[in-house]
Amino acid sequence: MVGIGYRKDFAEAFLQSSTLQPAFIEVAPENWMGVGGFWNKKFREALEKYPLFTHGLSLSIGSPDELDFAFLKKLKQFLASTGALVYSEHLSYAKCDNAHLYDLLPIPFTSDAVAHVSERIKTVQDLLERKMAIEIVSYYSPVAPELSEIDFINAILEAADCDLLLDVNNVYVNSFNHRYDAKAFIDQLPMERVRYIHMAGHEQVSDTLIIDTHGEAIIDPVYNLFDYTMRRLGRDVPVLLERDFNIPELEELQEEINRLNTIKTAALKQPTYVTA
Repeated sequence: MVGIGYRKDFAEAFLQSSTLQPAFIEVAPENWMGVGGFWNKKFREALEKYPLFTHGLSLSIGSPDELDFAFLKKLKQFLASTGALVYSEHLSYAKCDNAHLYDLLPIPFTSDAVAHVSERIKTVQDLLERKMAIEIVSYYSPVAPELSEIDFINAILEAADCDLLLDVNNVYVNSFNHRYDAKAFIDQLPMERVRYIHMAGHEQVSDTLIIDTHGEAIIDPVYNLFDYTMRRLGRDVPVLLERDFNIPELEELQEEINRLNTIKTAALKQPTYVTA
């Protein structure tokens, strides 16, 4: 199944036509909790037609600040009231000294951070009474690293016993910007923890830098890495097409969804690798 990030930009057109046919929709809970009136009505109409996946923005799992338990209580109510099938968040931080930074910033790759973040993930999972999927984020400069990126991610997944949201575009962006082999990176991830995959476009701004924008169509090298990932995975998982800016006509979004479905179906028929 391939879904789409549900955006107000195309909500009405999406509900009134059959051009765009995702298997599910995804929203950021923060953008819809407490929303009333016209947009709540449109959101509820969408929920009558599509299963809901959620992808948070402001949990700030890597922050030194105390977890926002009032927010988590509202989040739990939102997930229950909407029947959300998945809750995911970014392996990053977005808040410091109780100030929201409005960005998803990288956590230092250190043993102390592994212990700090994994304990917070376990606390969130206990409060929500469900597992969460943690997303590998794009980053542009490592912060005081003691561990490699792959060792840092795997240590948190193991210690927190959480699921993985594998953003294939983010792996591609990081591998380009930090000069490593994206396929070798994916080979080292625990495939059994992959609960969900994200796919998106990006913007290459120079010969040495890609910015993760979600504002362009997916490029062929990222599709190829997706094909590799699905063959390495050897089982079906939900896949999301993300598009946050420069949103094209619905026909173009559906073409991307169709291509993702085609690649996934072919890969699962002839997987190169089988997960143990």
